[in-house]
Amino acid sequence: MIKQTIGLSLAMILLAGCSSNPPKHTYDNVCKIYQYDDDWLDAARASEKRWGVPSYILMAFVHQESRFKHNAQPERPYFLGVIPLPRKSSAYGYAQAQDPAWYDYQKATGRWSARRTDVDDALDFIGWYNYTTHKQLGISKKDTYSLYLAYHEGRGGFKRKTYENKAWLKKVAAKVAKRAEVYRAQQRKCRV
Repeated sequence: MIKQTIGLSLAMILLAGCSSNPPKHTYDNVCKIYQYDDDWLDAARASEKRWGVPSYILMAFVHQESRFKHNAQPERPYFLGVIPLPRKSSAYGYAQAQDPAWYDYQKATGRWSARRTDVDDALDFIGWYNYTTHKQLGISKKDTYSLYLAYHEGRGGFKRKTYENKAWLKKVAAKVAKRAEVYRAQQRKCRV
């Protein structure tokens, strides 16, 4: 009985730091996301203050990358429909950060305990990544379209213009930019 109580207590402590995933019907309205769980608002504001990337852009990235699902991962392929194969990418969490980029973030910021499934850490990562992109490539911190292309392709890929032959990616980047503008307009009217 004592082991069960200790186990339950530890689980509750670990989950206390995790934000819950907003209900699907709130995804289109950033104010509803903030009202559902103000951890999102606090994390977005903190990242914007630290890195200078607008919170509405950060939230648009999370929408595209994970639909606010904390443990989002690329689909796993199966051999013969039953034998699981390795995933094609190490992308994980709210920001869909891949292992090398996440390690670079931890090393650059000293946040070794940061987790991709934590709202604060994921939004801080997106802010850091876009800030670093701004510093290295000169992309405006408000240019959602270009920032997203560099986020998806990596900074080297963006410099080499690997996105040029990916019409589908340009459409996704335009969709993220449009969502950021919608979130921007909504944020101006938020009552949080």
